Amino acid sequence: MRAQKKIKDKPVRSPKSSRLRNASESLLTAVVAGASGEIFELEGYAAVGMDGQRMATLAADQALHLPYGSELMFLPDRMPILHNLSTGKLEVLRENPYQPGSPLFPVAAFNSPGYVVTHNCAYQEGPDARMLPLFSYGAVGWHRGQFCSAVVLVDSEPRQDLRFMKTEDVMKGIRALRKQIPSNRLRAHLEHCAMTYGCPAGKNFFLGRYEAPLPTAQSCNARCLGCLSLQQEGVVSNSQERIAFTPTPDEIAEIALFHIHRVKHAVVSFGQGCEGDPLMAADVIAPAIRLIRSKTLEGTININTNAGRPEILSQLLDAGMDSMRVSMNSVRSSCYEAYFRPKGYGFEDVEASIDHAIGRGRHVAINYLNCPGFTDTPEEVEALLGFLSRHPLHFIQWRNLNFDPFRYLKEMHAAATHSRPIGMKTVLERIQERFPGISHGYFNPPKERFYHQRIT
Repeated sequence: MRAQKKIKDKPVRSPKSSRLRNASESLLTAVVAGASGEIFELEGYAAVGMDGQRMATLAADQALHLPYGSELMFLPDRMPILHNLSTGKLEVLRENPYQPGSPLFPVAAFNSPGYVVTHNCAYQEGPDARMLPLFSYGAVGWHRGQFCSAVVLVDSEPRQDLRFMKTEDVMKGIRALRKQIPSNRLRAHLEHCAMTYGCPAGKNFFLGRYEAPLPTAQSCNARCLGCLSLQQEGVVSNSQERIAFTPTPDEIAEIALFHIHRVKHAVVSFGQGCEGDPLMAADVIAPAIRLIRSKTLEGTININTNAGRPEILSQLLDAGMDSMRVSMNSVRSSCYEAYFRPKGYGFEDVEASIDHAIGRGRHVAINYLNCPGFTDTPEEVEALLGFLSRHPLHFIQWRNLNFDPFRYLKEMHAAATHSRPIGMKTVLERIQERFPGISHGYFNPPKERFYHQRIT
């Protein structure tokens, strides 16, 4: 489904009218893909973004240059919705104007970490459209010789910038750690994550940078629609395999201490894409944290969790956990449960865990999975503002939801009522205005930077 990033040679065309030329200067030119997957700009058409049912022609000043490391994808079984500059109307283009009878496909951007999608790629599904794989599908266009994406930058830290993760450097780190911690199964698992799945967190561990992952839990008490490591229903494939063993406290502590001792302001985190929920493995994680803290008070010990087991959370807080990031797609229980499909807990348990961690003086963030057309509806925004008033958490990590947007919106509209979206940029602005003390970003911060980060 991913296509080459190149511009197709186009036949010579007659000069544009001044009206079309002026429009093309202020708007993003549409980007589409042909039958063989080649990507090209389509003169005479402007790019369109989708925000739920709302379609918007994309202006150049509403987009950023495609972030480094982003990937372009063409979407099979679908047809692009574009703005015809000659008629001023939106059109569904069913065939390639340069090759009559040949299909034309929409193109979306899977943007690099730190960028929030403001519009999804605009398209119409064909009658037999298959579900899209677990990516986000941002709107993209072409302007003045560059691809541009409909995004907002929320975190400029280069923690997962691929330019600083050269394969030869990662392999050098892998070879070194094989010698230094040869029998550790978790180290071997992280090798697989780094080199097979291209996991940036795994790469950073071997590069001796930023945050090291500590995957531990084999099981989970949620069945998220977009779970990256376990898809049992066979509709879509998981993007990586879940960890197949439970590391011992000694193995966990060895990895964590190695990272903390060689990285300034190091972060080590439980709860990765290759595992279930770490609160399901508290009997292993709590003693691991105690082992770490018996050796050093340096470093930040973080847990990424659905926070569905407040009765277990105290074990980790008592052991010395510094911060908690709670994943959620919505603060309305009906929408939360429609996506997370919790087993044995409810949204009230999530709230109880957040309040407990805040009450114990820990840094608490939410990992907010956002999708234009849902996250920016008035009902969702008002619910989030009320939630932040009740629960004085510290940080919002803005993450693009990796799930088929049509199917996600269908699930959310079945769960609750939603009105016309107000736009993702407006959501961000309203939260910052109402809660200036809340930080915003993408990555888990070290304790030295718990407070305070704003959107640039």
